[in-house]
Amino acid sequence: MLTLNLTPIFKARSIEKPYTFLVKAGLSPQTAHGILHSKTRVFRLDHIELLCKILICEPCDLLLYTPDTDTILPETHPLNNLKQEDAPQKSIKESLANIPYKNLKEITKQITENNDSKTYPQK
Repeated sequence: MLTLNLTPIFKARSIEKPYTFLVKAGLSPQTAHGILHSKTRVFRLDHIELLCKILICEPCDLLLYTPDTDTILPETHPLNNLKQEDAPQKSIKESLANIPYKNLKEITKQITENNDSKTYPQK
């Protein structure tokens, strides 16, 4: 079964109030609530596009595939790429908090160099 998997993206982007974030980005309160509580079975293309723009991600990042107990897919099936990692997702702040300073400087340099060559929409 395919489901929306926005929590890890919100956490990685340090978005503490996802509902408010989505409504401010242009989703209706009802749509934001439905998306956040996995109560929507219809996912409009304009919503996918908006989420990808504001979360700076790809459509496949928004989805999670959980196989049904009676479904067996070959390991090479593309849906397997949407399975959740077993490791718990940390926010970027949590991840960076324990990195040695030397490594943190190098990561910052790489991020800065990468961002200098690309333009992303602001949150």
